[in-house]
Amino acid sequence: MAAIVLATLNARYVHASLGLRYLFANLGELRSGARIAEFVLGARPADMVEALLREDPRIVGFGVYIWNVEDTTRVIAILKQVAPEVIVVVGGPEVSYEVGEQRICGLADYVITGPGEVSFAKLCAQVLSGGKPLQRVVAGGQGPLDSLALPYSLYTDEDVAKRFLYVEASRGCPYKCEFCLSSLDKTAWPFDLDRFLDQMQSLFDRGARHFRFVDRTFNLNVGTSLRILEFFLERMDERLFVHFEVIPDRLPDKLREAIARFPAGCLQFEIGIQTFNPEVQALISRRQDNAKAEENFAWLREHTHALIHADLIAGLPGEDLASFGGGFDRLRAMRAHEIQVGILKRLRGTPIARHTDAFRMRYNPDPPYNVLATDRIGFADMQRIARFARYWDMVGNAGRFRRVLPLLLGDSPFLNFMRFSDWLYETAKKTHEISLERLFEAVFRFLVEERGIAREAAIEPVLADYEASGAKGRLSFMKTGTRVRGAKAQGAAAEHRSRVRQARHTGT
Repeated sequence: MAAIVLATLNARYVHASLGLRYLFANLGELRSGARIAEFVLGARPADMVEALLREDPRIVGFGVYIWNVEDTTRVIAILKQVAPEVIVVVGGPEVSYEVGEQRICGLADYVITGPGEVSFAKLCAQVLSGGKPLQRVVAGGQGPLDSLALPYSLYTDEDVAKRFLYVEASRGCPYKCEFCLSSLDKTAWPFDLDRFLDQMQSLFDRGARHFRFVDRTFNLNVGTSLRILEFFLERMDERLFVHFEVIPDRLPDKLREAIARFPAGCLQFEIGIQTFNPEVQALISRRQDNAKAEENFAWLREHTHALIHADLIAGLPGEDLASFGGGFDRLRAMRAHEIQVGILKRLRGTPIARHTDAFRMRYNPDPPYNVLATDRIGFADMQRIARFARYWDMVGNAGRFRRVLPLLLGDSPFLNFMRFSDWLYETAKKTHEISLERLFEAVFRFLVEERGIAREAAIEPVLADYEASGAKGRLSFMKTGTRVRGAKAQGAAAEHRSRVRQARHTGT
């Protein structure tokens, strides 16, 4: 039994909640009467409520994010019906702004806005001692990071073996990109580096090999970045995988020297480009040296084994379809391994809302609050971009079409893939639940029927990619007797999946 249950709904099982573990770690004397309950999106709300009530809790705290707010609202609604005496506290980015407009905040007994480690512990202590907090909406605050208990020992052996381990060497961001919640931060705050690396050593000693840094600007402080890179270089083995989010136009020589020493399959950079359009960058308060970013991409591709995952946002104020397509083509020319095509979202509290009227931004009123149309991109074209993004994940980012992709994209990557996307949607009538065999069949048909590529010229690269993908079924155009060898089966751990995807891109 637990007096306090900390709960959240993760997008997938492999994502272990760092936020819940921070809250738990900082409960102080209340830790002994608390536990963590993690669920996965798609579970039945009543089943989750049943699991929570087995603990006979007095307080249930929910971590609420854009991806889980709807399901979490349903869970809380049922919980308050069957156990109204249980105190419900909600916190997290999704409920930190526009509190009065959200059903979930109305259902909860208390709402904590902003950082919650200190505020949640104080609130629980008051409730459990029989007191009644004076305010229903409690403003969290960012206190000194050195005063926080670190949460990394709370990752279980199962977490270490099977899940992504999220870690942070800093919080906040000094940049003011208006689509991002971090634009509301005044600066970036570092954790004590020695203390942080001691915790990383403990995780490593327990067998952890998959580390995902959630720092918004990993390469902001070069000295800190260098020490972290050296830490992992000194412990390099065949299983290690490290993910960082980096600023595209900041890669000094000292960092380059360290990055170049990482072997293939162990280092991934998420690099936010978002837009190359200088006018759009100015509108959204984004500072970015495009030429320097291109130079850094070229260096990374030519001199390192790092996998580059680049982000591009469609639907920004002032950007039309041609400008967005030009940005996509530019990223392709820069040879990013993966291009994450995202649709702009109006996250609660972000300054991007100031452009709504001037650029006729029309947003989905429900999560994920994606933009539906602007004065430059109509609803129909925004729908096309959304399908483009989904199909690009399946064909371009998955790494299964390395030989076919140049044929598919030709010398106009955005226009040609948009043609493929439009054709595939017209053919398949859906964007999900398309089997790998059906996808390969569709790509082959498009190359021959729509791109005009000779059948025999298309068969060889399609079959080579199909065989390398590990698929074992037969394609309709395969000659009788042709056998697909299939790739060697991989382990199920999260670290293996990331390495496998990286290997598809790099051919290692």
